[in-house]
Amino acid sequence: MGAEKIGSMSGQTTVKVLPANETSPRFETTGAGTGTLAGVDVQFMATYGAELRPNGFLYGECPNSGVIMAGDGVATFRASGTGSFTEDGGATFKGIVYFETSAPSLSSLNGAAVVYNWDVDGEGGASWELWQWK
Repeated sequence: MGAEKIGSMSGQTTVKVLPANETSPRFETTGAGTGTLAGVDVQFMATYGAELRPNGFLYGECPNSGVIMAGDGVATFRASGTGSFTEDGGATFKGIVYFETSAPSLSSLNGAAVVYNWDVDGEGGASWELWQWK
């Protein structure tokens, strides 16, 4: 078993502070950008929430609020991951994402377990690297 790299995207993010969950700060991040996924040029848009846990790590979810746009259709996705803040004021996450699509060019994503790295720098620049777990 291993993983095959299937995507690389980059874009910009904005962060909004949400009401805390008791004493745990919560954040909402929106991101948008471009790149490739499954060998196809795509655009992405997503909104995800993260909560700073008492142990100092972040837990985040994108609960079916992500969209991938390809020339022949769209895909939606849901993701979850764990992360931490970086020294430059950004954040880094690792997790899993599941896609659903009727776009022929992205059909290989249906039913696939895809792991990712999501890195955001202190200026809001984001990169998203994806590997399909085989």
